[in-house]
Amino acid sequence: MTEPNQAYVAGLATDLRHRRPDALRTAEDELQKLRGHMHTIARFISNQAIALDIRQGLAQDLHLPEPKR
Repeated sequence: MTEPNQAYVAGLATDLRHRRPDALRTAEDELQKLRGHMHTIARFISNQAIALDIRQGLAQDLHLPEPKR
């Protein structure tokens, strides 16, 4: 897959920012929610009080590094 032309991407971002300033805010809010979910998942997978096979299965399903212990 080729990298997008940086000038083209910057132009699209500028255009979007002017036409739909709320879209960027919404995308940033959604990204923050996703980061929160990923933090929760990482804590769960790292929690040694939960059975290892369950944590490993979740990590496999989500294509994340598996816990060793």
